[in-house]
Formats: sequence, structure tokens, C-alpha cells
Amino acid sequence: MLRPIEAEDVEAVQAVIESDAGYVERVTGLPPGPADAQSLLLMRPPDLAEDRKVVYGAWAAGELVGLLDVLRGWPNPEVVHIGLLQVRGDRQGEGIGRRTHDLLLDVVSGWPEVRTLRIAIVETNASVAEPFWRSLGYAPSGEPKPYRYNNLSSTTQIFTREAP
Repeated sequence: MLRPIEAEDVEAVQAVIESDAGYVERVTGLPPGPADAQSLLLMRPPDLAEDRKVVYGAWAAGELVGLLDVLRGWPNPEVVHIGLLQVRGDRQGEGIGRRTHDLLLDVVSGWPEVRTLRIAIVETNASVAEPFWRSLGYAPSGEPKPYRYNNLSSTTQIFTREAP
């Protein structure tokens, strides 16, 4: 089941983030911090309206097993940008990421303005992330751009696919 994260889910969100510390370290250069869940729920591009960002939770048997950060209409009205798709560390390899993405496609099919789905892969996470996203039909789009987070210096590559 996919549903928007609510205020009472913050601890469960933090637990998912902390369960996959390797991901956080690959894209930030730091271990998970105590406010990462709050940051995920609140941070968005300054030009994106608050109601255009939704963090969805993927639930199985009452447990939060995945997170999906969706920016509708960013960086332009015809795009949905997926800022994050993260599965609990102890549940990876079970197909949860693919099923979560499939559920997102169902949601996006109800947004007639959307033509493209978009993600950004940080080079320091590419060996893990790129095969997954390619298997879902995403392909590189444009040139890699510089990426910095704290002391981590890398590049990021945009990948896109057509919306359903």
C-alpha cells in the first residue's frame, strides 16, 4: 500500500532512513542524522509550492518498508521528479522498490499534465542505483552536473522516462 506520510509516521520514516545508512553516506558523505526524517518531509525546491511535494510511504503488514519523495511539476509542469526511493535495509531485494515505483505510476497516470518522470543519481551511489533505475526504463538525459553535499564532492546524472 502506498499512502502519503503523516506527522505520526516521522519515527518510522527515521527508522527507514537509518536502516540503510550506506545510502545516506554515499549521497551525503555523512551517517544518518537524527533530523533526516524531518528534513525529508520539509525540504523542497524554493520555487515548488508546498502541496506539490509528497512523501509517500510503502507499507506492508502495517510496517513502513519504503519511502518515495515526489515533486509534482518540478522542474517544469510536465515533470514528476522522484527525489528518493528508499527501501528498508533489511527488506531490500524483495521487489519492494519496483512495486513502490509501479504504485507511483498508477498515481501519475491520474496527472494528465505529466509527460516525464525524472530522477537524479549521485555518482557515489551510481553502482547501486543505476541498474535499478535502468531496469525501470530510465535513461541518462543530459550531461552530469557537479554535486556537493557538506564535504562530499561528486556529480549527479539526470535520468528520465516517459510517464504512463
